[in-house]
Amino acid sequence: MKPVVVLSGAGLSAESGLGTFRDVDGLWTQYDLSEVATPEGFARDPALVLEFYNARRANMAAAAPNAAHRALAQLSAEPDVTLVTQNVDDLLERAGATGVIHMHGELSRALCHACGARWDAPDVMAADDACAACGAQATRPDVVWFGEIPYRMERIEALLSEAALFVSIGTSGTVYPAAGFVHLAREAGARTLELNLEASGSTFDESRIGPATELVPAWVAEMRSE
Repeated sequence: MKPVVVLSGAGLSAESGLGTFRDVDGLWTQYDLSEVATPEGFARDPALVLEFYNARRANMAAAAPNAAHRALAQLSAEPDVTLVTQNVDDLLERAGATGVIHMHGELSRALCHACGARWDAPDVMAADDACAACGAQATRPDVVWFGEIPYRMERIEALLSEAALFVSIGTSGTVYPAAGFVHLAREAGARTLELNLEASGSTFDESRIGPATELVPAWVAEMRSE
């Protein structure tokens, strides 16, 4: 199999019950994102930020991988396939996927805002939790907030420069830098495919529209039969 880079977004996990920014009545709408998803918000009220992410972590724990996660997990066993996700949940890993690049971090990990130490997050984080490395009461979720640089961008861009196929699954294609991945892949000569509930408006060679739990298993079956 030639090198394949798969980017997934919130639409991959939506059918597992994990909400997206656009959900009308979801968890996201109960909070001002400038207060709970920015470094400035954390500095103002760390307890509020941790309350929000504790709720997200509980939602994640209650969710289960769906057919799309399981199909991508099977595909990830191929040596030339790399899964990159904007999602901070662990559903791909729980489905059996390996080597997933979490460009926006992971809810299941904690980060010290003071010294940069990382560790497995407890189910509930509190503002007075002390960092085991430096002792500072500055522990936060190891996720990328608005205004911060996504993780492992150099690695992702290198993979895109070598890809023969770039596939975008369940993402709006409007948030950079991920929105630019299709252009990087096309410039490198890769074929590009979008699997989404609705067309993102980006320039893909092919778009397939429908639920991830239907589109992704069918596409993976095609790939594995080639």
